Amino acid sequence: MIRRAFLQQFGALGVAASGGRLQGTDSSPQEVARGASSAAGPEERSYWVSMLTRIAEPVLTHLAEGQLHARMPVEVGPTGSPEDRARVTYLEAFGRTMAGLAPWLELAPDTSAEGRTRARFIDLSHRALAQAVDPESPDFLNFTLGRQPLVDAAFLAHAVLRAPTVLWDQVDADTRKNLVSALRSTRSITPYYSNWLLFSTMVEAALLRVGEEWDPVRLDLTLRKVSEWYLGDGMYGDGPAFHWDYYNSYVIQPFLLDILRLVRERNREYDRLFTRQQVISRRYAVILERLIAPDGSFPPIGRSLAYRCGAFQLLAQLALEKELPEALAPARVRGGIDAVVRRTLGAPNTFDARGWLRIGLAGAQPDIAESYISTGSLYLCTTAFLPLGLEPGDAFWTDPPDRGTPTGIWSGESLPADHALEL
Repeated sequence: MIRRAFLQQFGALGVAASGGRLQGTDSSPQEVARGASSAAGPEERSYWVSMLTRIAEPVLTHLAEGQLHARMPVEVGPTGSPEDRARVTYLEAFGRTMAGLAPWLELAPDTSAEGRTRARFIDLSHRALAQAVDPESPDFLNFTLGRQPLVDAAFLAHAVLRAPTVLWDQVDADTRKNLVSALRSTRSITPYYSNWLLFSTMVEAALLRVGEEWDPVRLDLTLRKVSEWYLGDGMYGDGPAFHWDYYNSYVIQPFLLDILRLVRERNREYDRLFTRQQVISRRYAVILERLIAPDGSFPPIGRSLAYRCGAFQLLAQLALEKELPEALAPARVRGGIDAVVRRTLGAPNTFDARGWLRIGLAGAQPDIAESYISTGSLYLCTTAFLPLGLEPGDAFWTDPPDRGTPTGIWSGESLPADHALEL
């Protein structure tokens, strides 16, 4: 009961805005408030495409040319080791970039300006993937040394689930073979007894999706164990204990939804777990939307804040899949994510002089980094852009702006009471 009250209180909090202009938006934090802009969905979509491609450009361009190891910086925080993170940061950058980019790529090229840009990034993704998994490539990525490669192989596997046409059907035979070998090689890594179990499971799910040999026992045990870690009101523990952070959105619930959606097509015994997970995720989506303050800030609580707007992956995923709860109109979610994207990625000094992301939540803040954070880690922010996988004519993009629940409540609007989820 205490924990639920704590969540509800934070759902109503707005985070005080600081002064200054936000780079790339020409707006102060206050002006980035949801509903404060007259920009319609098409303008917001254009901004999202430009920001997503700006983030992905250096990763994919250099990897496609076999130059990622040579050109990508390895920034760490005060407790991080550049030598240690250099073994893993490149797969981090690629796997996480692709996890967010994939739904947009899956729309396929068209004759519009956006469609032509998408065609270029599909080509870059194919060439980058070929380099990443080719043992003879100068940019062959580390899938086995240490434990971290399991994490980012899983994000790459998640990208395959999100864009199977572009990242599997359209890929050449040698790259397919090498990708399968790379994914299988991560089976030698023992996951921690936490959300890490889902990384092993996502790898198996991708192998299942592309028609390769997979381990149903490894997958089944993880799904049943993680379901036991549900604590109530839309939240899982990260392992047996509750952690107040955003890992329910960074990993746990997006992975559960997509893995369960896949396996239930093969085995209807998973229908109950999938339906239960949909209910849980819809409740958590309501909580996430209420955590977004009118200025696009959100409570800076817990680990991995350097993932920036990636904290709202689950909200973005439900919008992509058209599974939002009734209380969240698509335009409300669009406005909330748009505000967070502009606040976290439009802050000054977010990018270095060569276009690489820098450590921080709002600007360059290296002290915010845990020891496992390095440059590649930061690219999980791309997962906030998942709704770009919806067609430009979808209601998510065309409905009029919605200023959001916190803005409405704090401006005096009478809105229905919030209620905990009881399963």
